[in-house]
Amino acid sequence: MGLHSFHKFLKERSKKELPGFEAQKKMSPVPLDPDFVLPRTESDTAHPSSVLIPLFPDSNNDLHVILTLRTESIRHAGQISFPGGRREGTESPEETALRETEEEIGIQRSNVKLASSITPLYLHRTDNQITPFVGFLEEKPKLIPNPAEVKEAFTVSLNELLSDENFVEEDWELSYTTFHVPYWNIHHVPLWGATAMMMSELLVLYNEFRKADNF
Repeated sequence: MGLHSFHKFLKERSKKELPGFEAQKKMSPVPLDPDFVLPRTESDTAHPSSVLIPLFPDSNNDLHVILTLRTESIRHAGQISFPGGRREGTESPEETALRETEEEIGIQRSNVKLASSITPLYLHRTDNQITPFVGFLEEKPKLIPNPAEVKEAFTVSLNELLSDENFVEEDWELSYTTFHVPYWNIHHVPLWGATAMMMSELLVLYNEFRKADNF
């Protein structure tokens, strides 16, 4: 089938200023206490981390994204995330994203065509500076979850994420205060937090692409 034309669009679009936090914040949890401020600036001790946002087209050329549900025994247990993790040794951010994806869900790095990175996100709770990379596959790959890290690997279409029917907002009591939390109801586990914030920027870019391509 070949790579989706969104790949070429992103490679060119990445040469200009990205939507950044303005796009991410649509899905950012907001503390109800106005005096409670979340750190958003990378610390001096932040761990360099990378994730891959893997995309593939279906038979109608609609794009789908691959997500993972983390096992209960690792960081971010029981949450939906992109495949990824912390840098090892001297590897580049791109190498981290591709290695972690291969280790976690069995997608061979040689089958992934990277388009670009999008805006990094600092996660203060784990002191990680996350760089997301958007990668394309020509078709849906065979997903082989590594049970040590991934409970489930699944896919969702970008159109489902763009639908207002799947967007929910609630107030949640988290460990330290109450937050107003936007999330996508596309799985029995909510898609929220850092993964949702990175996805939000991707969807802004995808909407730009659709308008430019007259979808």
